[in-house]
Amino acid sequence: MKKRRLSLLLVTSMVISVSFLSNGCSSKTAASKTAALDTAAANTTEADTTEANTTASGADALKGGAPLWEAGEKRDKIVVVSDIHLGIEDKYTETLKNLPLLIDFLQRVQNTKDVRELVIDGDFLDEWFLPVYYPSYTDQKQFYKGIIDNNQDVFNELNKVIESGVKLVYVPGNHDMTLEADVLQEAIPKLIQARDATGLGRYQTGDRNEIVIEHGHRYDVFSAPDTVTNKELCGNQDTILPAGYIYARYAATWVLEGRPSVKKDLPVITDVPDKSDTDQYGAYLYYALLKNISERMTPNEDLNEKIFDLHISGFNDAYTYLDFYPAKQADGTISAPALYKNIQRTWDERQKINGVKVPVSFIEALAGANDWSYYVKQAKAQYLDNPGENVDVVVFGHTHVPEYHDLSDGKYFLNDGTWIDHNTDYPEATRTFAVITTADKDTASLYQYGEDGSVVDIAASVSK
Repeated sequence: MKKRRLSLLLVTSMVISVSFLSNGCSSKTAASKTAALDTAAANTTEADTTEANTTASGADALKGGAPLWEAGEKRDKIVVVSDIHLGIEDKYTETLKNLPLLIDFLQRVQNTKDVRELVIDGDFLDEWFLPVYYPSYTDQKQFYKGIIDNNQDVFNELNKVIESGVKLVYVPGNHDMTLEADVLQEAIPKLIQARDATGLGRYQTGDRNEIVIEHGHRYDVFSAPDTVTNKELCGNQDTILPAGYIYARYAATWVLEGRPSVKKDLPVITDVPDKSDTDQYGAYLYYALLKNISERMTPNEDLNEKIFDLHISGFNDAYTYLDFYPAKQADGTISAPALYKNIQRTWDERQKINGVKVPVSFIEALAGANDWSYYVKQAKAQYLDNPGENVDVVVFGHTHVPEYHDLSDGKYFLNDGTWIDHNTDYPEATRTFAVITTADKDTASLYQYGEDGSVVDIAASVSK
């Protein structure tokens, strides 16, 4: 593959899955999976390029489930994928075109005899990519079972992955943080689930237990589980869904309505608090970020319309967008009037509940919404540079931006990217995955799975 310098798209949005803001999922009804599979089969022509680490041409690979590469004699490779975002219906999924390629990839994993483990690193199933007009529901277990039913071919192949001798592991992400273990276990009986707090997980593996894999939303203000901020509003501590969930539903609505441009009379804050007042300055920065997004994403629904009819995860009421949007309150402070009120004041407690090893300030975490390097810093602070840890390799997902950092001395940080059809956050790369070879001194790389079945090493292209 030609070595290319890939530009990093720093979206002016929170780190939630907003890949649907491009030409990805649109208001058009998605094609059926059968049609997608037929199209993939029809398009399996000779590979445009030949890769040294590919055992067959792309066309042959797609036809025969060939190994991903020429396998060694020892099962020493950990393969990591994430951010697949399977949906309850085809029109509410971010991975439809790539679905047959994902199934083919899983078939080839089964035949790659040096793969020890396949790790699904979060955002496997998606409860967030739904318009606000999707019928309100109360049974989240049944909702996830509906996603499984809608994607049964994927689950069939995952069970076959286990049968082939590969250990299959799941780590929760933010879009599937409410997925209960028994629902997934019923679908994949021999699956290993790595969970260390509600809605979160970290998986430690490798010959020396030197590899840590987690989704990354633990460090994200908008995506980390939040059982604190709405506790008083809802009268319970079950309100795990964070602020990013509300915005994701709002943005999905705008996209599915055809991206209308609707004038919105949003509250305006003109007085910027002094930076020395970290509480109110943090509240203002939160407002400023939401203001930037909300002025661009303008669904048809009225600001005073109770569009968020929530009867899940501790919520049992309907809310407007203004209930969520920060404004100057009667006492002079900046806060949303109802949902996620004074969110800046609960971040420290959320981090304790969520098992963050090295706490981060609210302002720093908020800034991370616009800067993917924040997650590299967290990998270092929490693990690689943490004297209390003995970790050589950290893999995150979450941002959809594939990254490869060789930090020398056998230490690496990788982001394995995504498998969604249209990766707005990094348009030039989707269907990406990480591979770590565990040994006395680990090696790691990033690959892209081509539409023709080729396996391309992209580590140099996304190296930092």
